[in-house]
Amino acid sequence: MSDPERPRRRQRPAPTPTQRALGLLVRREHSRRELTRKLSARGVEADDARAAIDRLAEAGWQDDARFAESLVRGRAGSGYGPRHIRAELGMHGLDGEAVEAAMATFEGDWTELARDLLRRRFGDAGPSDLAQRRKAADLLARRGFDGDSIRAATRFDPDDDPG
Repeated sequence: MSDPERPRRRQRPAPTPTQRALGLLVRREHSRRELTRKLSARGVEADDARAAIDRLAEAGWQDDARFAESLVRGRAGSGYGPRHIRAELGMHGLDGEAVEAAMATFEGDWTELARDLLRRRFGDAGPSDLAQRRKAADLLARRGFDGDSIRAATRFDPDDDPG
C-alpha cells in the first residue's frame, strides 16, 4: 500500500565501525574494553573494532585515563567508596597503574563522603544506637568503604564537626 507518487527513501549505508564507536562515545565515556565489547555485540569484527578504537584514541575521542577519572568522580558523587570504585575500574580492563592514577585524582575525603552518606540515610545526628551503627557499617562496607572510614563515620559526633 505504498503511494506510487511518493518518492522512496534511500537506504542509508550501514555505519562503519568507527562511526558506531563514535556514536557510543558521544553519549558518555567508555573504556577500551567496554567499547570493544559493545561493538562486538553489534556485529563488528574484533580486528575492525580494535582498529576503529585505535583511530578514535589517536584523535582523542577515546581515552582510558579520562574514562577512569570520570568514573571515579561519578561513583564518589553517588556515595561509593574506594574499594568499590577500584574494583569497577578493574572490571573495565584498566591495569593497576591506571586505577591508582585515577584514584589519585579524587580530591575529596573518603571518611567525609561516608559521613555524608550516613547523614542522608540517618539524619544529621547519624546512627544513634548500636543497631543503627551496625546497619550503617554494613551499608558503608557494601558501598566499598574501608574499615578506618567506616569506624570514623559511624562514631561521628556532629558536635565535633569543625565546619
